Amino acid sequence: MAGLRKLELEEALALGPNWRHACHALLYAPDPGLLFRRIPLRYAVLMQMRFDGRLGFPGGFMELQDGTLEDGLNRELIEELGEAAGAFRVERANYRSSYAASGPSVVAHFYAKCLTLEQLTAVEKGAPFAKDHGLEVLGLVRVPLYTLRDGVGGLPTFLDNAFIGAAREQLLEFLKDLGLLESGSAHGT
Repeated sequence: MAGLRKLELEEALALGPNWRHACHALLYAPDPGLLFRRIPLRYAVLMQMRFDGRLGFPGGFMELQDGTLEDGLNRELIEELGEAAGAFRVERANYRSSYAASGPSVVAHFYAKCLTLEQLTAVEKGAPFAKDHGLEVLGLVRVPLYTLRDGVGGLPTFLDNAFIGAAREQLLEFLKDLGLLESGSAHGT
């Protein structure tokens, strides 16, 4: 990830008052469904289309009144995804990584939270009514976790989209950890 430096959480939190912290969460749920009655979906993974036309994960910058990173992240999730995001809470146990930008003094923290499929579907249904819908967030999208017979359709084509910051790499790392990808198996990795 060019221009980004991976940090341990404690190191990131000790960077000092001149640094801004942003937190984002990958929300996912086991999905037993089949596409075209033959392609297993395995998981539903949510990403969002941002105001700048790039794909990313819900979340944002922490504010002074946020007690913890997770408090700020959960506030951001409700603002961007709506009240259904209040039915669960992203905790420190869901933390995955932190990256510092080489330019502005910004450190991005990444979390992954497993939901039930019902919770994830409720988030999708409620998102158009969220405070930031149509402003910061233009819509939600599920990541296609399959490759079609042509070897291109599905995840390989999805990965050709524009992603914000480290979102593409964070997605791929998470999918590898779930056992859905082998190293080097994704288009462009």
